Amino acid sequence: MSKRIVILGAGESGVGSAILARKNGADVFVSDFGQIKKKYREKLDEYKISWEENKHTNDLILNADEIIKSPGIPEKVTIVKSAIDKGIPVISEIEYASRYTDAFKICITGSNGKTTTATLIYHILKNAGLNVGLAGNVGQSWAQQVAGENFDYYVIELSSFQLDGMYDFKADIAILMNITPDHLDRYDGMQEYTNSKFRIIQNQTEKDIFIYCVDDEVTISELAKRDIKAKQLPFSLNQKFAEGAYKENEIFKIKYKSNELTMSIQDLVLKGQHNTYNSMAAGIASQVLKIRKEDIRESLSNFQGVEHRLEPVLKVHGIEFINDSKATNVNSTWYALESVSNNLIWIAGGIDKGNDYSILEELVRKKVKAIICLGKDNEKIHKVFGEIVETIIDVQSASEAVKTAYYLAKKGDSVLLSPACASFDLFDNYEDRGNQFKQAVREL
Repeated sequence: MSKRIVILGAGESGVGSAILARKNGADVFVSDFGQIKKKYREKLDEYKISWEENKHTNDLILNADEIIKSPGIPEKVTIVKSAIDKGIPVISEIEYASRYTDAFKICITGSNGKTTTATLIYHILKNAGLNVGLAGNVGQSWAQQVAGENFDYYVIELSSFQLDGMYDFKADIAILMNITPDHLDRYDGMQEYTNSKFRIIQNQTEKDIFIYCVDDEVTISELAKRDIKAKQLPFSLNQKFAEGAYKENEIFKIKYKSNELTMSIQDLVLKGQHNTYNSMAAGIASQVLKIRKEDIRESLSNFQGVEHRLEPVLKVHGIEFINDSKATNVNSTWYALESVSNNLIWIAGGIDKGNDYSILEELVRKKVKAIICLGKDNEKIHKVFGEIVETIIDVQSASEAVKTAYYLAKKGDSVLLSPACASFDLFDNYEDRGNQFKQAVREL
């Protein structure tokens, strides 16, 4: 009798899981509490997978042998709790897909920088001629790639929510960029969130690699509590190592075994301190995989960057517009504010995830001449920055935000969309928010 697999959530991750489960002969059912996008409905129909939308039918879900839950669905949702109470295993797409591939896995997590680092590693490996896929929290569903492709390597970006549903999964190279407060609306405090991030190294052995940032306080205090079996390769802007990556004057060095790669920070296409960290992590992983130094240098100097992450949009009458919609937490926004040198009109707000804005106060005082709040509830932003910034204006759409910013800005100023918040109050997701922002800028 075929295994019954139920998938909760019919987005990229859920539909990819359904296709892989179908390919493996399972009896598959997909349930989404919201409306399923047309392209995903068509895909499910194409593979003859039964589905429901705008509801969860208990009888069709709680008879599963296993449930694959999309990362956006919290554990505290009633249907998930009912499944756990019944003893039905609830796993992530990543856990499920890992059973059906022997490919080498380079996995990246962190509160900030994980998408850039993952995309950068993928760029380096692809340029070096490796047969590689990009998956996880970025790009196409990993499960669907496992079902239809035959890659030798996968670069997988992992969010804490994806890591939570992973049990037997093992990363060959695990990269932890940093841990700063995020998603505290879904975790019971900082320690629980930190534990989630550290799942990236679960099941690793002495044969595996763990790459991490020595300059990140939370990571370092956690390392002292844990027994880490994998070979550790640190990176830092402040310390030197026999193996790992570090900065010396304006040169950064990557050392692994008997190999040393040096490169001027000026030659990195990605500017700013946070991007030096991203480049270091990507460089170490590439050295471990024996990519030629010339290929690594070339890729680090010609990478195009990630959409919605400090993405220059246009200059309109001398006013620069920058799309950093991917900044969904305070720490990401700190890096964005730090990296822009002009006077700023800052567009912020959305769904607050338990944000502590105090780390932004100094930068805001120094650089920001006006704040435009793009969200349904902006009370906290007004409260924190009301004494620091004279002009704070509430808006309800990307178009209104852009027009207001343009009106407030002078030639030579920058308008930065870097919300520090989730987007679901006014937009589908951060991509939708960034795309609407870019469209509104073009319409100026």
